[in-house]
Amino acid sequence: MRPIFFGKAEQGKLVLDRPDRFKEYLLTLEKKEIEVIVGIIKKPRSKKENRYYWGVVINLLSETTGYNEDEMHDALKMLFLKDETREIPTLRSTTLLTTVEFEEYLSKIRTWASQILHCYIPEPNEVEV
Repeated sequence: MRPIFFGKAEQGKLVLDRPDRFKEYLLTLEKKEIEVIVGIIKKPRSKKENRYYWGVVINLLSETTGYNEDEMHDALKMLFLKDETREIPTLRSTTLLTTVEFEEYLSKIRTWASQILHCYIPEPNEVEV
């Protein structure tokens, strides 16, 4: 198990949220080779985005196609979240998408629904969820 530490980059320096905790952990690794990985925190989609996806997008497309909600969700993942970078293709999970990736996914769905199904899906700011 590896703990995760959070902080910010400020003027080229790492400023940790809990420097004391980080130091305590480093002491347990004395004279050992270590790995440091730094990246931007990926924020998961919000509850409001989730309500929009299931309550508006999936609901409208289910009504239009006759698929149930789970079938529609799976179909959309097959259309827009297929990962073919491996020998055997897989489907990406919507729960692992960042907010930016999720909005790109929704945009592709809205365009596809409009062009192929002639189904208008309102933007999130056009409906109350």
